[in-house]
Amino acid sequence: MAVTAFLFPGQGSQTVGMARSLFEGFAPARALFEEADEALGFSLSSLMFEGPMETLTLTEHTQPAILTASVAAFRFLEAQGIRPQFVAGHSLGEYSAVVAAGGLSFADAVRTVRNRGRYMQEAVPAGVGAMAAILKLPIDRIEEICAAAPQGEVVSVANENSPDQTVIAGHRAAVERAGELAKAAGAKRVVMLPVSAPFHCALMDPAQARLQQDLHAAKFTDLSVPLVNNWDAALVQTADAVREGLFQQVPNRVRWVESMFRLVDEGVEQFIEVGPGAVLSGLLRNIDAARKCLRFGEAADWEKLQAERSGP
Repeated sequence: MAVTAFLFPGQGSQTVGMARSLFEGFAPARALFEEADEALGFSLSSLMFEGPMETLTLTEHTQPAILTASVAAFRFLEAQGIRPQFVAGHSLGEYSAVVAAGGLSFADAVRTVRNRGRYMQEAVPAGVGAMAAILKLPIDRIEEICAAAPQGEVVSVANENSPDQTVIAGHRAAVERAGELAKAAGAKRVVMLPVSAPFHCALMDPAQARLQQDLHAAKFTDLSVPLVNNWDAALVQTADAVREGLFQQVPNRVRWVESMFRLVDEGVEQFIEVGPGAVLSGLLRNIDAARKCLRFGEAADWEKLQAERSGP
């Protein structure tokens, strides 16, 4: 059987209607959505299936919505006997990975990520922060640019997504200055991202401080399989290490490239993106073209997954 890692997507993969096919055709998924509605005290499922998109994309709604869709997809695969030997998740997706590995109950996770989204949104006034994707410029050059651009403000690497895509975050003016420097240094493109807050930078320190209480109130247990975390791309499995990683990832960069190479070094042969969208599949192709990432997020994906995956 091929050594398999499940990868769980983060914010930005949301769509109205995501995971509805699982809700309608798989009773455990329906029960999961009902559990989310009860834990949050409002109908997350109605928002996910009916929109509007403007409300779904509010960070405090997006985070529990993607978590719920991802865990529903995981529960379906688990019911078919498909289980990972490793897990990882991009930013928010790390919570989905922890739930999948048995480290946190779904109810605790969905409440925690809703608060996480709210804390992130409230950490920086609207319009003050920004994020930008820099395409086809080496990470060491981007780090030099971020060191040169602040002028008393904050700008730093937020996501090392692939060798060709790095996201920066901070004060809007500093991000714009860094973007201009990146263009002058030869970046193919600089794209300002339509986000509501500057994630994974020092401006998130207030959100991290508020989240600490939630993380300590939640009951974490040791994982059934190792997790490669975002904070330092380390393999972790104990409850304390998992909690610390979730705490540290808020103001620190997502080390996704390192995380994928860590999984390859551990002997992972097969990757499956579990949840909405195909963002992580695309990043993996750019990180290591020899590694194929399969996907499962809707009932319609099942037949193709069965045909393409390796092992029983």
